[in-house]
Amino acid sequence: MATVQSLNIGARRPVAAKSGWTGIDKRPTAGPVAVRAPGPKGTGTGGLIGDAICDTRNHGGDDQALYAYAREDLDWWQRELGEPLRSGSFGENLTTLSLDITGALIGEKWRIGESVLLQVTAPRIPCATFAAWMRHQGWLKTFTRRAVPGAYLRVLTPGDIQAGDPLSIEFRPDHCVTVGVTFRALTLEPDLLSTLLDASDYLEAEIIRRARRRQPFDVLPDVDQPV
Repeated sequence: MATVQSLNIGARRPVAAKSGWTGIDKRPTAGPVAVRAPGPKGTGTGGLIGDAICDTRNHGGDDQALYAYAREDLDWWQRELGEPLRSGSFGENLTTLSLDITGALIGEKWRIGESVLLQVTAPRIPCATFAAWMRHQGWLKTFTRRAVPGAYLRVLTPGDIQAGDPLSIEFRPDHCVTVGVTFRALTLEPDLLSTLLDASDYLEAEIIRRARRRQPFDVLPDVDQPV
């Protein structure tokens, strides 16, 4: 059975990136914590009460209310990087167990505990703040080539969640556009962009626009150092 292994909340902290401040340093909390739809991007809030969103132009809002990453994938990165990675290290709100997030379908619905219902919206696209936080040379390229990005979620039904809550898949849409396919289309394999339109009922507007224009995100800068 899939579960929430850790529920993670971040505070506003300085970071050596253009944004200057970040909430990416998320730490496990015992909970329970209230989850709700935060409203449009730019409001400065996310889906977890008390979680800091600093770069409101690029993060937060209804389509990025929560970010989930699998504990199994963090464990892979621990071995690859040769250093411990606590749950929340990638800035995820939900660290999951026994759930294939990369294989989740865009629009898939997750039930957490008894009341909260979430919906998969998009993969996480790595940014300069993430690179500065990780402090590994060439991190954007390394993370992108692994193509295990985790998923953003919108809140369909609010409520309280905590570590240890069961997580079940309540709905899978009738298409084949996964989190992994979407990530590869938007980064390394732009030939896949047109296939994303099969999931246009569930994707955020910016991704639909890029798919129609066949325009990937630029996440592989020429320099290897964090910005």
